[in-house]
Amino acid sequence: MARILVAEDDQAVAEFVERSLRHDGHEVGLAVDGLDALDRLRGHGYDLLITDIVMPGMDGIALALKAAKDYPQMAIMLMTGYAAEQQRAHNLETLIHRVLTKPFSLTQLCDAAREALDRD
Repeated sequence: MARILVAEDDQAVAEFVERSLRHDGHEVGLAVDGLDALDRLRGHGYDLLITDIVMPGMDGIALALKAAKDYPQMAIMLMTGYAAEQQRAHNLETLIHRVLTKPFSLTQLCDAAREALDRD
């Protein structure tokens, strides 16, 4: 079981991701945007951050950059439904495990999370 933080501003997507990862045996925390995620990361020892790219406040790319610097042991995955945003994330391939393109299935999500957690 891993501790996973999900940063997603779309409530329906956040709930789907949370349910899927809990069903796969993980402990899951939710953040509504990047700033909320930064607050939740402090002192909580998450193993994986899964963040949407497009969010208000602080987007997922800025969050990934900050999280990778502050928590280098934590795996990071990005999610997006926008091709242009996926291209922006391409430059972060050394910091992130994967970019999941929405919509994705429960199996795709859980497989990607397992791969990110097993990266060492």
